[in-house]
Amino acid sequence: SLLCDLCRQSVIFTSVQDLTACLECMSQDPDIVIVRVKNRLDRDYDVQVTAGYRDCGVNVRVVTREAEAMGVDTHVCELQLILDKFANMKHDEGHRRYVTFRNFRGE
Repeated sequence: SLLCDLCRQSVIFTSVQDLTACLECMSQDPDIVIVRVKNRLDRDYDVQVTAGYRDCGVNVRVVTREAEAMGVDTHVCELQLILDKFANMKHDEGHRRYVTFRNFRGE
């Protein structure tokens, strides 16, 4: 399946350093498998694609005994690591504008 964000959560940071530290902790955690990272904070990322919005999207699987016992250890969840200034853009009118922009692009 290509569906990778049925379960999605945002984590908001005040600095790039804190966001990076979180990503580093996740990469070291034996209970988490990082499936994919979409780094929309990269300077080379084409912001035209997202109307200027940026975040770091991390697809993960939780591989604990509990997750395996419930049969969800293969389930891919998305964590959106977001700087607070971009998180503020996602609310109310900013998000509506993004959805209109995305729909106009046919996504």
